Amino acid sequence: MYYITGDMHGDESRIYDKEWYKLKSGDTLIVLGDFGFLWDGSEREKKAIKFLSSRKFTIAFLDGTHENFDMIKANRVTRWKGGLVHRIGDNLYHLMRGQVFDLDGCRVFTMGGGESDDIEIRKDKNWWRDELPSPAELAEGAEALDDEGLYVDYILTHEPPSLVKSAMLLRQGRTDKVNKLNGYLEEIDRSCTFRHWYFGSMHEDRTVTPKHTCVFNKILPLDTSHIARKAAKARLLGLKKEDGDEGTIENTEK
Repeated sequence: MYYITGDMHGDESRIYDKEWYKLKSGDTLIVLGDFGFLWDGSEREKKAIKFLSSRKFTIAFLDGTHENFDMIKANRVTRWKGGLVHRIGDNLYHLMRGQVFDLDGCRVFTMGGGESDDIEIRKDKNWWRDELPSPAELAEGAEALDDEGLYVDYILTHEPPSLVKSAMLLRQGRTDKVNKLNGYLEEIDRSCTFRHWYFGSMHEDRTVTPKHTCVFNKILPLDTSHIARKAAKARLLGLKKEDGDEGTIENTEK
């Protein structure tokens, strides 16, 4: 099974939560940015990484804004589930930006990154310009989606599309502005067909629209079983795609 959760910010209490102990061997937990356990290289942090790497399940995370990108990028780049990752430990991966991963026949697009709202406070000591995706990473993401025929089953990001973010900010009574990455994600939202979009940066557990969900403390299952069954049927019948209620199921033999 695949699961998703929201920003952790290196909070050790999250990894000892009882919900984590429900995850089994063979499961994968995906963190939607601001993982935060690669931050200062302290002994305490190293122990936390060692603990996470010893779990029977796999942990994969998108990057957010509160990350030490130098530490992340120091790790070896390899492939996992068809997409590029930094391998942090035996079962611990950073999901790189603009990738499409194949989770048991389920096509999942990822785009980490964002823009800190506390840059002025952090700029001189623990802020990285790499927090926003580069033009090359954005182009790679657009090309990956184009290769998929502008259809994926799920979109996993740290930031939401601009209209979704604006609606959440209005509800919260905040005046934060959307950024260029939100605009890029808005274009993806308009151009692509997908079953559901999950993001983490807004620190809420709430379904914002029927197709957009913000995840924070909860651990939610990412349903891939129905997609795997439909993909298997499509391969058996030699079909390239199969129409469904929430989109089009593409042939996953890519």
